[in-house]
Amino acid sequence: QVQLVESGGGLVQPGGSLRLSCAASGFTLDNYAIHWYRQAPGKEREAVSCITSGGLGTNYADSVKGRFTISRDNAKNTVYLQMNSLQPEETAVYYCAADSSQSWSCTYFQLYDDMDYWGKGTLVTVSS
Repeated sequence: QVQLVESGGGLVQPGGSLRLSCAASGFTLDNYAIHWYRQAPGKEREAVSCITSGGLGTNYADSVKGRFTISRDNAKNTVYLQMNSLQPEETAVYYCAADSSQSWSCTYFQLYDDMDYWGKGTLVTVSS
């Protein structure tokens, strides 16, 4: 069964950190760029970050630059999103998605969301 599974969400205090994982099963991530999105209650889905298939290219939304780091371990078939200095407004369901059509580039990652596979999301709650 082909699927992406996110994990690592939970409750964290403002200013805290979490590391999300996106694990693939039923296929290998080697040929896919991986994107992270988030959707806060009552808001549209937002593209957060992207990493190319080889891991050499990354990109981030302006709102998370300098605080979030995306990485991948193709041997473990897993992509990570390290999130630091989290703020309450970043409470959202975080999703990962796999894209083969532009696997080599994250330049325009905020302009399209036609992904091959989506995970079901993991909830991140930032609250004191």
